[in-house]
Amino acid sequence: MRIGLVGKPNVGKSTAFSALTQIPVDIANYPFTTIDPNVGVTWIPLPESCACSSLRERRESSGRLQTTESADPRVGSICIPNSGSCSGFKRMVPVTLVDVAGLVPGAHEGRGRGNQFLSDLSRCDALIQVIDVSGSTDLEGNPVGSGGSEPIDEHLFLLGELDSWIMGIMEKGWDRVSRKAQAEGVRAIREHFLERLTGIGATEYHVAAGFSSVEREHQSSTDPALWGQEELRTLATAVRKSLFPISVAANKADNRGYHGSELSSEVESNGGTVVFTSAEAELALRRASSSGMISYQIGDSDFELTDDGKENLTEKQRSALESISSTLSSWEGGGLVGLLSEVVFGQLSRIVAYPVQDETHWVDGDGKTLPDAILIQRGTTAKGLAFQVHSDLGEGFVRAIDARSGMVIGAEHELADGDVVSIQAKN
Repeated sequence: MRIGLVGKPNVGKSTAFSALTQIPVDIANYPFTTIDPNVGVTWIPLPESCACSSLRERRESSGRLQTTESADPRVGSICIPNSGSCSGFKRMVPVTLVDVAGLVPGAHEGRGRGNQFLSDLSRCDALIQVIDVSGSTDLEGNPVGSGGSEPIDEHLFLLGELDSWIMGIMEKGWDRVSRKAQAEGVRAIREHFLERLTGIGATEYHVAAGFSSVEREHQSSTDPALWGQEELRTLATAVRKSLFPISVAANKADNRGYHGSELSSEVESNGGTVVFTSAEAELALRRASSSGMISYQIGDSDFELTDDGKENLTEKQRSALESISSTLSSWEGGGLVGLLSEVVFGQLSRIVAYPVQDETHWVDGDGKTLPDAILIQRGTTAKGLAFQVHSDLGEGFVRAIDARSGMVIGAEHELADGDVVSIQAKN
């Protein structure tokens, strides 16, 4: 799972990346602070309680486990994650973030970081565009104090650059293929587009979505061999929409007089989400938490001072943190983590499955309880999960067992959110 942070230079992408991953990166007030993409892992909470909540209930009801004590540091959680954490049955799962160099108008023609920027996005499952809603920068990311580019213009320019990039890929060899199609039919064109677009992650599904869009919007253009710029642009836009779903982090919202109705309407009409936030404010809370000054859960806007914080923070520092918390809590959407969660579980329709070896005790071969929580596409089958765990399990798949019910399930059984599955395979 890879999510790209994109947008023009100097809008706070690297600050957002650092706030989410706690990885220190270069942050400066000038364009192209980021040259090569920063790649890191962030953690987001599952929307539903970890499966260890159900397991604990089973064990307590059978007398094999005492009820949670008030001093329990994990607040009842009993799983042993191989990665991430779980406290109070809130399971944290990993998502890879890619912070890409700033995009400027004309990138598809090589301006700025140009095609390198665009190729860095090719393996991302979705994009979060960080937009400066304070109006403090122009469309190329240069600081202007105020009166900079409109947020809707930033968004539309990104869409235009992506569409032009995809269209440029499709157009290579188009004259030859269109002539070939006059003899061999539309199949030659479909194969051409698929061959050209495979490198950026497109499949037959994305190409088919493009053809359907052209058929709807250009009903008189019945012969693909005669398609011109308009039809190709329509196809490129449809491919982009299905290949790179986009949501928006409306950043620097603490310095704005902008309400975002036009931007929100445009983004939401294409299935995305807009969340207002301040990456600097979120980063400040994460840093205070990392230094042990406050007790803070990622994605929350409130916090509590720790004993170290009460002893070491000045009144001015406390007041600043309280002001940050108040500002963040005034916006809906849960900030950067809330937006990322909506992208993963909403836009991308991911659910979670817990593969185990022992369906009775919900443990792996080393006796670890529910060690893995794997994000899978809704509709994934039991055999599909086996392949995600390990290719050998998929190739040798025999059957699986639903650990919650104890029932045997077949290879084509579609998994539900929160399923605990024991996979049986040939050696």
